[in-house]
Amino acid sequence: MFALADHLLHPEGDALPRDVDAASAAALLGRGMACRAPVSGAVYGTLLNDRAALAALGDAMHAAPYKAPPQAPVLYLKPRNTFAGHRARVVVPDNALGVEVGASLGIVIGRTATRVDADRALDYVAGYTLVGDLSVPHASVYRPSVRFRARDGFCVIGPAVVAAHHVAVPDRLDITVSLNGAEPFTANTASSVRNVARLLADVTDFMTLSAGDVITLGVPHGSPVAHVGDTATLSIGGLPPLTISFVAASDAAAGATKHAGEPS
Repeated sequence: MFALADHLLHPEGDALPRDVDAASAAALLGRGMACRAPVSGAVYGTLLNDRAALAALGDAMHAAPYKAPPQAPVLYLKPRNTFAGHRARVVVPDNALGVEVGASLGIVIGRTATRVDADRALDYVAGYTLVGDLSVPHASVYRPSVRFRARDGFCVIGPAVVAAHHVAVPDRLDITVSLNGAEPFTANTASSVRNVARLLADVTDFMTLSAGDVITLGVPHGSPVAHVGDTATLSIGGLPPLTISFVAASDAAAGATKHAGEPS
């Protein structure tokens, strides 16, 4: 069982996450606190669950290798090496390509879910979190590439898991991604092909989700691309916003060396 009362955060340096009320969470985050990912279960991304993404493929969706729009959810795993938290510094592997910054609603499972009905699916949700689902930009969505989607730090989660009772309508939440405070990219969870309940029902028809697992609703089509030196702020509905900084490999190495030399 994965249960929480309010807002679950994992402050950087703390051994365990904290379950605090909304006001306390806002105060902690307002002081610039960095966080670890507040979850430790498996994280599954969902592809082609955005109507605009399907529309953008056009006739290609009916040609090989697709031949038809997907009849079941298209999933990929974000492995543990990708996990990062609020205020993470993420390495850009190729600055010419940059990193696509997808803001996705993370659905956190509260108890074992196998073949759940859509009309009861929300009973299996402990809460929601914001997932910065990052990838190297690429055209193919067939057999999602580990090389593009599973780089270190490419799944930034948090800052908090917010209890489900705080999110009355997860299928109508505004999504924004702003780079360096500029005019934000905007979307809405209402553009999903499968809403939260339908996605959980369809996924658990062929695989079991366990307490603490996270499945994303999917990345909106047209998400912005970040480069070295950029800072992204992601928000979904009333969830606490998530901040990510993008750095060169040399900057990340220099930071690690500095911290290693600091007295304990």
